Amino acid sequence: MNAIDLKGRIAVVTGGARGIGLAIAERLTRSGARVAIWDRDGAAAETAAGAVPGAFPSAVDVTNEAAIAAALAATENALGPVEILVASAGITGPNAPVADYPVEAWRQVIEVDLTGVFLCCRAVVPGMKRRDYGRIVNIASIAGKEGNPNAAAYSAAKAGVIGLTKSLGKELAQTGIRVNCITPAAVKTAIFDQMTEQHIQYMLSKIPLGRFGTVEEMASLVAWLASEECSFSTGAVFDVSGGRATY
Repeated sequence: MNAIDLKGRIAVVTGGARGIGLAIAERLTRSGARVAIWDRDGAAAETAAGAVPGAFPSAVDVTNEAAIAAALAATENALGPVEILVASAGITGPNAPVADYPVEAWRQVIEVDLTGVFLCCRAVVPGMKRRDYGRIVNIASIAGKEGNPNAAAYSAAKAGVIGLTKSLGKELAQTGIRVNCITPAAVKTAIFDQMTEQHIQYMLSKIPLGRFGTVEEMASLVAWLASEECSFSTGAVFDVSGGRATY
């Protein structure tokens, strides 16, 4: 594992109780950061925090502005001012063509995967601006660049995360805050349980490397983007797609 210096930094990882989020929390901690694990599943956040040295767990619904504010206050009281946000919380929603896509499922995916990222960014930016330092890494998806059939809500939400990242990065470019996102191809985690086998095989067929990514591979890139060394990249999109990305 390459050494990335995050010593003394305070980080929040949303959706940090499992999958990519948990791997990121572990990698940031090994790099010297103190990490708050925010997750809708409070019990899972507690369990994850027990496995990540010094982690602070918090049950947070990222679609709820008041819950985010309360979690941020509790995190800063326990650990200190938040300098890193990794917005990883997300759901896939059902696999269905647009004509048959349940409207309520569409709204839920957009709320969690896009509005949730917006609300978390909105919450941490004022403090980062006061301190003139921060790193925000949003977890988007290759689906947001290319669009996956039968996954319109997820694809649209992740495209929105890319747009949000670019806008916020430009807004904060004259400060010490950097805002970037990653666009993974499929990474095999428990989120696959929400997908059909047909959709999983479709995603695999699009990856030239012929395999799914690992959570550790995602976490390694996020750790660098969360570091002080990431100083000239902002509003940028970093592919971790096994060769799938075409632009």
